[in-house]
Amino acid sequence: MINRNFPSTRLRRTRAKSFLRDLVAENKLSSDDLIQPIFVADQKESQLDIPSMPGIFRHNLDSLYSEAEALLNAGVKSIAIFPAIDPDKKNAEASHAFDSDNIICKALQGINERFPEIVTIADVALDPYTDHGHDGLLINEKIDNDRTLTLLSKQALLLAEAGADIIAPSDMMDGRVKIIREALEANQFNDTVILSYAAKYASSFYGPFRDAVGSSTSLGKGSKKTYQMNFANTQEAMHEVAMDIQEGADIVMIKPGTAYLDIVQKIKLQFQVPTFVYQVSGEYSMLTLSIEKGWLDKNVMLESLVCCKRAGADAILTYAAKQIASELNS
Repeated sequence: MINRNFPSTRLRRTRAKSFLRDLVAENKLSSDDLIQPIFVADQKESQLDIPSMPGIFRHNLDSLYSEAEALLNAGVKSIAIFPAIDPDKKNAEASHAFDSDNIICKALQGINERFPEIVTIADVALDPYTDHGHDGLLINEKIDNDRTLTLLSKQALLLAEAGADIIAPSDMMDGRVKIIREALEANQFNDTVILSYAAKYASSFYGPFRDAVGSSTSLGKGSKKTYQMNFANTQEAMHEVAMDIQEGADIVMIKPGTAYLDIVQKIKLQFQVPTFVYQVSGEYSMLTLSIEKGWLDKNVMLESLVCCKRAGADAILTYAAKQIASELNS
């Protein structure tokens, strides 16, 4: 197609120098947009490597506090804490999830005491605590949605009491946002934010995360595809988000991230509510390993996160948050 305005219109003019490119950039990423997921475990070792997630560790409480301080120094002000539970404390009923002395409650209390300026996000789901690795109660190899809801509301209250600023139901049970919101309101946690994993797909990108928290499902005991979304579907995601907003979600999230940016954009445009995206473990590990091998330039990580912003994400959960924030603020 001939540009009939040429040479009056030359789009390369504003690309000629770096300050011009920055001046006209349509989307900017800052450390305020980044949330660092952190794994914490009741362990003697300060840090344990997660082989499938280069540069990411399971922390004990002392190491967690050191990491929180490092994140603040890098400019990251929000963290999402995930527990890795000792197998001896797991059972079919996820009973350790309701113990106020469990590692996630200790972590939330400790962070709030030491770093009150940090926004803490706590997942609501049973999978770290069940011996079968599912997000809900497994009855006759089938997830019982409604019995799970009672447990999720109980877990959400415990996390709010421990000091979580944001409660993040990630289980994908029908009706869980409504019952959690009702429980929070009934117990005077009126200001506790609900960040709903509103469109969480049954994805193969989660593998390294399940290694990190030890939540791989037992062979032959149900399928997460019965509650997480089919990755072929778009309109179903819109339905899920609409329901969660109606039930009381303050923020919605799409997971995984980079491979699902079409969903992020549609949700943001239609609902115009705070919309987060989770660059999940598999996406992070693929990029990190490619960078380490020299197959991709290190700037690909920043590029992937700016793409999330371009699609409409207000904030991004990414394991590269500290690294990218340090680069942005240097």
